[in-house]
Amino acid sequence: MPTELSSQWLLSICVALGIGLLIGAERERRKGSGPQRAAAGIRTFSVAALTGVVAMFAGEVLLMAAVALVIGGFGMLAYSRSSVDDPGLTTEIALFLTCLLGGLAAREPLLAAGLGVLLASLLALREHMHNFVRGVLSERELHDALLFAAATLIVLPLAPDRYVGPYAAINPHALAGVVVLVMLVSALGYIALRVVGPRYGLPLAGFISGFVSSSATIHALGQRARGEPTLMPGLVAGAVLSSVATIVQLAAVIALLAPSMLVPLFKPMLFAGLAALLYAGWFTWRALRTEPATYSGQGRAFNLGMAFGFAGLVGAVMVIAAALNHWLGGHGVLVTMFVSGLADAHAAAAAAASLQSTGKIDAPAAVIAVLVGLSANTLVKVFVAVLAGGHDYAWRIVPGLMLMMIGAWGGLLL
Repeated sequence: MPTELSSQWLLSICVALGIGLLIGAERERRKGSGPQRAAAGIRTFSVAALTGVVAMFAGEVLLMAAVALVIGGFGMLAYSRSSVDDPGLTTEIALFLTCLLGGLAAREPLLAAGLGVLLASLLALREHMHNFVRGVLSERELHDALLFAAATLIVLPLAPDRYVGPYAAINPHALAGVVVLVMLVSALGYIALRVVGPRYGLPLAGFISGFVSSSATIHALGQRARGEPTLMPGLVAGAVLSSVATIVQLAAVIALLAPSMLVPLFKPMLFAGLAALLYAGWFTWRALRTEPATYSGQGRAFNLGMAFGFAGLVGAVMVIAAALNHWLGGHGVLVTMFVSGLADAHAAAAAAASLQSTGKIDAPAAVIAVLVGLSANTLVKVFVAVLAGGHDYAWRIVPGLMLMMIGAWGGLLL
């Protein structure tokens, strides 16, 4: 037997045995004892996994199918004996899947091992999952989770990934992604509220979500500000901290595409980040000092209408940007950067870095182009803040955004 083949067989058998032992050990703890004990434990699951891998090596798919049917039949016989005391099918289905994972280990041992760990984890977390679904998760939250799953797994993949509409500027797949993104950012903020409360959760969720999209974060927190104004300090802190994440991500994009630009951009990025951080720190301190008494702890994870509204805003910006590019052509780098920044500050920074790295513009011009794109994106955030959260929310955020831009342009002058 060739050495490579024997080592593959040995790896597959070890993985199959490990899967059987791991899942079987978990089932053994719940098996019970005496005449009423469950039929399958650590030995049964280990044998089932080994049977699967041997079947694949000996007869491949046909023998594997026959073995799976036999294991499934044994599982049904065991269920018929224990269904009166325990109507659940978890152990029987797990036994059948363990056999299949043993067969999978013959061809894809790493995938089989990962699925085995996942199955064992699901079995071990039974009580926690039941308590979470029954005692923690509300019916409205479950509805929102199903809605988000449908949007992510059904609507987004089916949306056409091509440019249509005026100036071929609208990409339905991209706009569907924006809707999912807004739902995700809003849900992250909601989860943070539920887990650690508004004092800590909102600033933390805002900063983390800012790495996904600062504009979407400001929009999501703004719509929550309309419904729960007592959370305002934490919401403002999270919104401004999302712009700090924008600065950090902007520096990472520049470092990746044109590292030489980091030197002239160091002061602008540093001062902009510090200004936003200090401003957000003030509202974070205020949020930490007081716990809103009116916060109920439950609500909606996201507002679907608001998500579609933000996607419509992004679509309008895309059309305007495409129209300006059509009218102006390739003339004017700063105009192009401003237009790009309306949609995404990182896109403008990437474009400027690419132009500088290829020698089409020098470093000072590229730095100015990056700041122009960042300024345009900041104007969009101001508009989004007013649209989503109203004037009470916006007037608290706009000074922080303006201080950030003053710090960026001031750092350039220095």
